[in-house]
Amino acid sequence: MICSRLVFKCFKSLERAADRITGAAGPFFVTFAVVLIGTGTVCFFDVIMPSLSLPLLTFPVCVLIALNLWMHYFYVITVSPGFADEPPTTEGRSAFWARRRKGVAWAEAGTTVTRAAVTKCRKCGGQKPERTHHCRICKRCVLKYDHHWINQCVGLHNERHFVLFMAYLVLACLSFCLAGFPHVWHALGAGATFETPWPHHTPQIAFIMTYILAAVMALAVGIMCAFHLWGVAHGETTVEGQDHEVYRKMAKSRGETFVNSYDLGKRRNLQLFFNVGENGYPLHTLLLPLRLNPYTDGRSWARREGYERHRGVRVGEELTDEDEEDDAEAREEEPGEWRGEWGEEEEGGVEWRRK
Repeated sequence: MICSRLVFKCFKSLERAADRITGAAGPFFVTFAVVLIGTGTVCFFDVIMPSLSLPLLTFPVCVLIALNLWMHYFYVITVSPGFADEPPTTEGRSAFWARRRKGVAWAEAGTTVTRAAVTKCRKCGGQKPERTHHCRICKRCVLKYDHHWINQCVGLHNERHFVLFMAYLVLACLSFCLAGFPHVWHALGAGATFETPWPHHTPQIAFIMTYILAAVMALAVGIMCAFHLWGVAHGETTVEGQDHEVYRKMAKSRGETFVNSYDLGKRRNLQLFFNVGENGYPLHTLLLPLRLNPYTDGRSWARREGYERHRGVRVGEELTDEDEEDDAEAREEEPGEWRGEWGEEEEGGVEWRRK
């Protein structure tokens, strides 16, 4: 027992050290990413773009992809993910904000939107609405927390931009690899172009390295983007996907079936996530680098009809962010159930206590 506690504390110390390093290195990662994306953009428009046929068609398309890539990255690292202690974000009036389609809201269009349960965060002491998690690096509760990325969290208000950034990055890298293949062949001095001088401003070695990086990024980010879209289509974040696996096992052990109450079907889940369609913003907002608010302020959520909570998970079995050594050791030493007790009525939520 003493040995296991020591190992546990060592791992916790390493984890917290990694958190501090990640938080401090955020600005350096942002700068490094800007340099890489900028290098790829320069290489494309200097080497590949002049050789494309139908320039009146291809040039606007390539510029639009580049704009979406840069703007969504800018939104991800600058737009607040949405913190539980902040007021709801209002829609801006600048040209960078999309204009909502005239129509009814999701809550008025046959989609059941219910008030989120509220708990008290044991780490920061603030109110934590349902689907909110406390970030160890930011040290704040983030609405619809997905993960901490580069310099800040990905949450309710910037997760859409994060997914679109990945999608446009994959599209840009694939375009670079496909259209740039003859040029990288030329840069390597192979084939009939061996005797032809390199006519571009970008050095050959820089183009070759960028081409290799684009191929690697297309594969790696493509897998990551597909993983996130799969989660979006099933109505769950990265953290919730891990939690739901635990819930499925718990429900199965009792002969029950876990049902995610946020899963309204793939099409509706995607519509709600991107907030597009008949009851949201126009579909062209997926093609233009515009900002828009999510369908909710993070204090209420769309659910399956007739569901107030997940099926197959009983009160008190919900996983929390609590990972302090004392609580972890207490759970190991004193096995038992964690039950929910209603908190104060004005908080409208549940606080989990050991009984």
